[in-house]
Amino acid sequence: MKNFEEINKSSFRTLFESVSEGIIVVNKDQIIVASNAAANRIFGYDEGELKKRHLDTLIPQKYVHQHQGHVNHFLENTDHRQMGSGRDLYGLRKDGSQFPVEAGLNPFELQGQQYVMAMVIDISIRKSQEKQIIELNSKLEQKIERRTEELKQTVLELEDEIIKRKEAENKIKESLRKERELNELKTKFLSLVSHEFKTPLSGILTSTTLIGKYTQTEQQEKREKHLKTIKNKVKYLNNILDDFLSVERLETGKVNYKFSTFPLSKVTNEVIYDANMLLKDGQKISYPKDIDDIILDFDEKILELILTNLINNAIKYSPENTTIDIEAFTKENMLSVKVTDQGIGIPENEQKYIFKRYFRAENALLNQGTGIGLNIIKSHLENLGGNINFTSKENEGSTFTVTLPLTSN
Repeated sequence: MKNFEEINKSSFRTLFESVSEGIIVVNKDQIIVASNAAANRIFGYDEGELKKRHLDTLIPQKYVHQHQGHVNHFLENTDHRQMGSGRDLYGLRKDGSQFPVEAGLNPFELQGQQYVMAMVIDISIRKSQEKQIIELNSKLEQKIERRTEELKQTVLELEDEIIKRKEAENKIKESLRKERELNELKTKFLSLVSHEFKTPLSGILTSTTLIGKYTQTEQQEKREKHLKTIKNKVKYLNNILDDFLSVERLETGKVNYKFSTFPLSKVTNEVIYDANMLLKDGQKISYPKDIDDIILDFDEKILELILTNLINNAIKYSPENTTIDIEAFTKENMLSVKVTDQGIGIPENEQKYIFKRYFRAENALLNQGTGIGLNIIKSHLENLGGNINFTSKENEGSTFTVTLPLTSN
């Protein structure tokens, strides 16, 4: 009968081979020590054929020198990251053909040796689709220009109908603008979902793989660390799915609010308790004062969603050793909750877009996020007779204020 370690090895080998992304593991000398079936298929090699080859085998010649510099820098500053951020990466198949790839790097140490696991995806189809979208947008712009010129010429020829012609022109422009905006939103959404799911899934895979290495009783602390990582990543993915479902329900008008009477402190305590798990080193949350007597007749889950989003954003966009301050007060049958941080703030020229769906400020692009949380909050509050506003200054912090009725109407 197989022992526990043999079962683990077999299980993780099955997982390694069943992952749809290509996985390539190299040692510190960039010699390939392992590759899964997906990687072999992507690069056109038979099973075991890549083993003991140098990683340069999979890189087009003109990128080899540049790639060496990137790898050396990565090994000096090891952390999990997306390789080639902001640059196009290319792989080299066995038959000599080149193709665009996306790669995530995950360093780890095994038996005193340093290794790097690369998650590789062939993005040829995506690149082709992006090119088609650019071409379609270009044709669309040309079409707009042609139609606009035709309309202008018609206006000149028919001076008696100038007003009607201009109205027609504006309507066509708006229709085409909305069409372009919709195409851009679809593209952005697909890219967003791909990225936001891939990063935590890579983390889950890495932690799952590493757990199998800690088989001794005294290594329980290390196992707990990776289990916590897996739980957090799964919770993050679940929250994303909840957000997408919320958008769909709001769009279709299928939201059913469930009102109940509860103290503000109940929801606040639960949200802050969960948020404490996300705090960076030195960060702390200042608990709101004098809220024990505040009773609401409201949708408890919606209030929890609102507070969770605002507090988690404050943590995410604030540096270490800062305070997230929460205040709550009532006035004329309305409750106001303020969440203030000392974070990166929102650039002034982008503040008008902050509640738009999928919008993310330029200084926040390196942080994980979908850009739909604030949009969902605003929609729910408007449905329930509340509102949200904010003040913010770049590099100094932001204050978001939510106002909602104490009793349902």
